[in-house]
Amino acid sequence: MTSSYWDYVARRFGIMMLVVFLAVSINFALPRLMPGDPIENQLNQLMASGGGAMGDVGAMVASYRARFGLDQSILTQYLAYWQSVFSLDLGYSLTNYPERVGDAILAGLPWTLGLLGFATLVSFTIGTLLGGLMGWPRSPRFLKTFGSGVLLLSSVPYFLIGMILLYLFAVVFRIFPAGGGMPFGMSAGFNFETFRAIAWHATLPLLSIIIAEIGAWAIGMRGMMVSVLGEDYIALADAKGLKPKRIFLRYGMRNALLPQMTKLAMALGHIVSGAILVEVIFSYPGIGFRLYQAIQSKDYFVIQGIVLLLSVSIAVAMFILDLIYPLIDPRIAKGK
Repeated sequence: MTSSYWDYVARRFGIMMLVVFLAVSINFALPRLMPGDPIENQLNQLMASGGGAMGDVGAMVASYRARFGLDQSILTQYLAYWQSVFSLDLGYSLTNYPERVGDAILAGLPWTLGLLGFATLVSFTIGTLLGGLMGWPRSPRFLKTFGSGVLLLSSVPYFLIGMILLYLFAVVFRIFPAGGGMPFGMSAGFNFETFRAIAWHATLPLLSIIIAEIGAWAIGMRGMMVSVLGEDYIALADAKGLKPKRIFLRYGMRNALLPQMTKLAMALGHIVSGAILVEVIFSYPGIGFRLYQAIQSKDYFVIQGIVLLLSVSIAVAMFILDLIYPLIDPRIAKGK
């Protein structure tokens, strides 16, 4: 590795740390800008459901605010928040006390990573290859016709596709379950029955994301492939008599992949946020559904914990991508 590469890495690391600092600060501020008091909101819900005998509500609100540190000044809360971030202790859920925020995140994270991670990688692989073939002038005609239909689906929101799939295959034909991560009452275990049940429940959410995302990946790759094919080195490779397969893979796909890799890193970083609507529609027990519930109930600490995870994952994903860029194109590290 050259000195210019390490200078490049140092600059990108500094940018990542700045992004994390800003993200954590904004993450602290945003829940507190929401109208209403979260403690009063929880007590009102408890009173409405008749779930507890209420006494002096004002004293209870003050007691709970002191318990969660919400009676301190904003600066004190901000410093305490940074301390909790460094110690990886994100506090308790206001809604499901005494559940810890870390436990809530860990409970939903595997579901979301499995669902969105698999769907993103499958849609990226199929969409990128399809887009490359659609932009390749020597591709069969049926591929371009098929690709046009796929591109049409990219304009349809994935949650709308999910609702259509849900109605057809869960309500009308009753082939797949309408919601949940696995059958009610089933105990999860490391065995075939558990994997089969999880895969069966994840089929419709997976299909809704994959169908909607393939077109978006294909559009980007097709545009880059058409642009790359106009470059002089493609004409030179063709004039040298290289095999079309080598020109397609070595000179076309490779040079057109750079923007796709950027989008992939951002898509992987947005996995948590991207799951919200799909998980809500299918009642999928992932972290996106938990974030939706936390926003509805103004559960400050759960919102902060999940958004913090989202922010850091995006920053780290972009940093890793920055490290990979110079390996694909060394001119990037030299600022050319």
